[in-house]
Amino acid sequence: MSIFYRFPGGLRKALTLSYDDGVEQDVRLMEILDKYGIHCTFNLNSGCWAAEGTVYPKGHIHRRMSASQVKELYQNPNHEVAAHCLTHASLTELNAGQIAHEVLADRENLEAMFGGLVRGLAYPFGTFSDTVVDALKATGAAYARTVVSTNNFSIPTDWLRLHPTCHHNAPNLPQLCDRFLNDSAPFGSLLFYLWGHSYEFEADNNWHVIED
Repeated sequence: MSIFYRFPGGLRKALTLSYDDGVEQDVRLMEILDKYGIHCTFNLNSGCWAAEGTVYPKGHIHRRMSASQVKELYQNPNHEVAAHCLTHASLTELNAGQIAHEVLADRENLEAMFGGLVRGLAYPFGTFSDTVVDALKATGAAYARTVVSTNNFSIPTDWLRLHPTCHHNAPNLPQLCDRFLNDSAPFGSLLFYLWGHSYEFEADNNWHVIED
């Protein structure tokens, strides 16, 4: 007897997104996602909120939000809040105790802000190692997203080395979308996992990519 994995509702395909840093451009991104019914994980650094009332100079792209702005935006039940480490530290440069603090303090702050359980994280700068993964296991993290593109739709097997399909600026994104949509095999399940930073759409003037 063969057993095949299925998503809720018996579906064999799923699309999800993962966006980092808690920046002002997430407002526009969330509007687009809600318009099309797409779910996203927003990975936040609770030690990096902007001061209340911060006004950025013209042309400044990486605009982090204040705590009040963050709380208002990410209360949206259509999306998940996850950790991105307290200070966006590169975890490969820390010892096990420092790694645990970055993850657990961020998670504690986010859980206090939003209620519920924060289950996972995205690696700051995409840096990870076997030592980092071992430290994460001790924190009880359920998953940790990397920036290593698989260019496929296979179901993850190592949830603390959770590799996405690709970044939204990947040159082969249109071809991957076509492959995903056109796959009609009656067996197996597909996960399209897209990641990025919403400020990149503004920097690259390519919001049409996510709309498309």
